[in-house]
Amino acid sequence: MSRRTGGGKVTPGRRKTARRHLRAGWWCLLVFLTLGFVLETLHGFKAGFYLDVSSSTRRLMWTLAHAHGALFSVLNVLFALSLRALPEWSGESRTLASRCLLGALALVPLGFFLGGISIRGGDPGLGVLLVPPGAVLLFVAVYLTARATRDSVP
Repeated sequence: MSRRTGGGKVTPGRRKTARRHLRAGWWCLLVFLTLGFVLETLHGFKAGFYLDVSSSTRRLMWTLAHAHGALFSVLNVLFALSLRALPEWSGESRTLASRCLLGALALVPLGFFLGGISIRGGDPGLGVLLVPPGAVLLFVAVYLTARATRDSVP
C-alpha cells in the first residue's frame, strides 16, 4: 500500500491490520478448502462415520464449518482491501471491526466443526455453542465496516 496525500494517510497501523487480515484470510481459505477436499474424499470413499444416516448431523456441521470458514476467509481478504479504500477510517471503530472479524473467523467454523465431532441423539456437540457469539462478532464487524463506507468522503 502506498502513502496517500491529503487527509487519509495509509499509516503503519493500517498496513499491519491489512496484512493481518490478508494473511488470516488466505491461510484460512487454504485450510477450509482443504477441509472441503477431505469431506469430498470421505464422501467418495463412502466413510460410514460421515455418510451413515445416523451421521447426518455430523455431515451437516462439518459442511457448515467448511462453507462458513471459506466465506469468512474471503471476507477477511475483502476487509484488508477495504482498508485501502477507506483511508479516513481509523481509531477504535476500525480496531473493533478487525478484532470482531478475526474472532468470527475463529469461532463460527470451529463451533460447527466441534459440534460435529460428538453427536448425541442427532444433536450436535457443545462446540456448536461457539457459533452464536461468533455470529454476533461478524454482525458487529460488518456493521462497523458498512458504517465506515457511509461515513467516507467520496
